[in-house]
Amino acid sequence: MSEEIKTMRNVALAGHGGAGKTTLAEAMLFKAGVTKRLGKVEEGNTVMDFQPEEIRKQQSINTSFIKYTHSKHTITLMDTPGDQNFFSAAKTCFPVADCMAFVIDGVGGPSAMTEEAAASALEYNLPGFVIINKLDRERANFLTCVKACNSALKKNVVPICFPIGSENDFKGFVDIISGVAFEFDANGKSTKIDIPSDLLDDIEMAKEEFIENVAELDDELLEKYLEGEEITENELKATFRQGILDARFYPAICCSATKMIGIDTISDIINDYMPSPLDRGDWIAKDDKGEDVIISPDPDAEFSGFVFNTIVDPYAGRLSLFRVISGTLGKEGNVVNTTKDTKERFSQLLEIAGKEQKTITYALPGSIVAVAKLKNTLTGDTLTGGKDIQLPAPEPMPPVISFAISPKSKNDEDKIHEAVRKILEEDTGLQLNRNEETKQTVLSGRGLVHIEVTAEKIQRKFNVGMDIETPKVAYRETFKKKIRVQGKHKKQSGGHGQYGDCWIVLEPLHKGSGFEFVDKIVGGVIPKNYIPAVEAGVRDASKAGILAGFPCVDFRVTVDFGSYHSVDSSEMAFKMAGTLAFKKAAVDAKAVLLEPVMKIAVKVPEDSTGDIMGDLNSRRGRVLGMDSEDDKQIINALVPMAEILRYAPDLSSMTGGRGTFTMEFEQYDEVPGDMAKKVIERVNSEKEENK
Repeated sequence: MSEEIKTMRNVALAGHGGAGKTTLAEAMLFKAGVTKRLGKVEEGNTVMDFQPEEIRKQQSINTSFIKYTHSKHTITLMDTPGDQNFFSAAKTCFPVADCMAFVIDGVGGPSAMTEEAAASALEYNLPGFVIINKLDRERANFLTCVKACNSALKKNVVPICFPIGSENDFKGFVDIISGVAFEFDANGKSTKIDIPSDLLDDIEMAKEEFIENVAELDDELLEKYLEGEEITENELKATFRQGILDARFYPAICCSATKMIGIDTISDIINDYMPSPLDRGDWIAKDDKGEDVIISPDPDAEFSGFVFNTIVDPYAGRLSLFRVISGTLGKEGNVVNTTKDTKERFSQLLEIAGKEQKTITYALPGSIVAVAKLKNTLTGDTLTGGKDIQLPAPEPMPPVISFAISPKSKNDEDKIHEAVRKILEEDTGLQLNRNEETKQTVLSGRGLVHIEVTAEKIQRKFNVGMDIETPKVAYRETFKKKIRVQGKHKKQSGGHGQYGDCWIVLEPLHKGSGFEFVDKIVGGVIPKNYIPAVEAGVRDASKAGILAGFPCVDFRVTVDFGSYHSVDSSEMAFKMAGTLAFKKAAVDAKAVLLEPVMKIAVKVPEDSTGDIMGDLNSRRGRVLGMDSEDDKQIINALVPMAEILRYAPDLSSMTGGRGTFTMEFEQYDEVPGDMAKKVIERVNSEKEENK
């Protein structure tokens, strides 16, 4: 069984959207004989992008999986999304890959999501290699892209091939290690040719640079190199592979997926240089005491697995995808979900192949498999044969934009909440909250497109239409002036009447103080048992506000005088008196509108800092300062929430997708006069329309 594990390869195709990951995967499957025809994204007939939303948008939305064989090796490809809206679906899969294949657009070079993927590779110390794709396109440049990758991937990128021809004339490459040149026909079949004479000097220089990079990894090899001794190809390859396994650098190769150039070479590199699950080695779990536990990829050990993805189908139920970390899993049986402390049973062991699922009889360490209808298991959970351990789960990517959601039909109110909860099980990039103040259900995600596609999925899977709109801002109201008033409730209607009388002092407090109630009644002018009723009346009235119906905050009410009737007074009467007193005081206490202000940290390339700071100022933001992190600048600022409800797409536009931000609530500040007037008018107008 160890021999079978040695020939396994788990490869995540990672990089920016539009770099050609799916097209490359289709070419690899076609060359391997898995498919009979070459799938094309623009024709909507690919194996990897099969969901209706993916076909319509012509881009990957979820990570797709498929297995193929090449030269007696079994390769599992993970085609991950490269769009920032759906990158959370990629990030959950990176921990279960054994290596990353960074697919780079030969024209545009590495982009924002390439950098995000590279950060994940560094986090998990994953080996990888770089595929410079689309070299047949106008303005494509292999060496320029390699140079850009050195910076973007935070790793030394070492070319191991050199292109023959450029742009539309790109027809093959020279293997720098072997010194052999290959030319490709329209079917991707290669033929050995002589190295073009005009490339001889470039190849010699590239070979020298390659040997130097590799020799530095081994003292004996370095000594031979410095003394001018010959280094054999086998010595080079052995040290080269070890350098890759140790994630010391990334090799870079030439490719054109549409012209089928370099496809077999990619599979050869995966086989020869990328790690097997055995090469990846031990995993670190935690036991029930929080101590580290070593989990080895041993087929004879107790089973353990990590659930990294969930697919929800309204008819087939929940499908849990996981990687077998240790042990050998049979085609059916019982497992323990140690994260949820529950037992689960499965009756079929499945292998994912695009949109298809194939039944298999067993799974070894390193296998990417799935089981259906586990009742309590979700993404991030650990499954074992009984041992109480947990494998670390990656933190979900924080949402950057929120929208209020509602059903298109009022009859679907309950159905939409259930449908969204189901979608949340498979998409860790989404969050659902209920804002009790605005009475809105708020769905947060990675971008507008993310939310829109989620609405499409809900319509398709659960037949529930969903409307989205910018969420309302939860404003507050407060007061600027101290004032004393009387609140008197007196009513006689036969029999016992109603009588409550109180004098209150309403005064403003410091920001963030909330609400205070002070009892200064002396002499029993209001009995003690009625004082809480006065407070309740004030509290209820303050929740409804005075300007536009927003809760009042940061004020104190002191009850200091009043009167009562031995027969007609009651808790209800004094509650009404408290309500009347507050409303009367609020009219003359100079009420003002407060808005939530967010503390925002914007991480951007250094050359974008000026534009970002200017934009934040235009949004009524106040820059607090700047920090540095690697080659990025972090701008810290306070910005009103109303100004950044749709900040994510604007930031992406200003930074070419390289800017990210986090934000959290900081405080409430007064809204400027003219702006406050507009907000009050708009809110009150909406109330009238909804009556």
